[in-house]
Order: sequence, then C-alpha cells, then structure tokens
Amino acid sequence: MRQEVIVEVIAHAKREIPNECCGLLLGFSDDIDEAYPARNVSASATRFLIDPADHFDAIRHARASGRSVRGAYHSHPRGPSAPSETDAAAMTDPTLLHLIVSLQDAEPRISLFEWARGNFVAVDLVPEP
Repeated sequence: MRQEVIVEVIAHAKREIPNECCGLLLGFSDDIDEAYPARNVSASATRFLIDPADHFDAIRHARASGRSVRGAYHSHPRGPSAPSETDAAAMTDPTLLHLIVSLQDAEPRISLFEWARGNFVAVDLVPEP
C-alpha cells in the first residue's frame, strides 16, 4: 500500500471527528494506490455506511484507469484499530481488504484485515513509497 494512501486515510479520519470516516481503496491486484473518500450516511461515531452513490463513483473512477476497488476503510474515533462486532456483522464483501484507523491515542494507529472463514484476520501492512 502506498504511503500517501495511509496519509490520506488518516487526514480523512481527522476531518470527520467525532464521526467515523469511510471510503474505498483503489488499485491493481498487488498495489493499493488511492484512497477514495466517501460520505458516511450513518453520520455516527460508532458505525459507518458508505454512500451508495460514492461507492459507484469509486468503481467508475477505478475502472477508468484499469484499476478496481481492492478494499474499504473506516475510522474508530474512540476505539482500537481492530474490527468491532458491528464491523463483522455488517460485512458484505469478503473479497475486500479492510483498513481501520484508530484515533483514540495521540498517534493514529492503522491496521489492515482480510475476511477469512467468517472472521477478520490481520494482514501485514507494508507502506511503500
């Protein structure tokens, strides 16, 4: 994952405080190179729902450059960078990676997950220049 994607996700999360932010991660099969911010139609500090119009815009934007939606991201303004029970219950696409940014501490924390056998499993997050 490109370093600038991580920077943009953190900035988006900070802009949306006290609510959760959300968006999509775009790229090629082996590289995530863009964070595509979306509106959180839940407007909540404890849950998110990506605006369907923003979701379709992200798909079109990615396809125009030969890329695809590789994952989704959201923030936990007052919680850890781990999936919550709400996140697991709301899981709709097991093919997507899930990036979660926590703002509960002074330094933001980011974790990446994939869905495997009905659970979120941590994936190594390796920022690239």
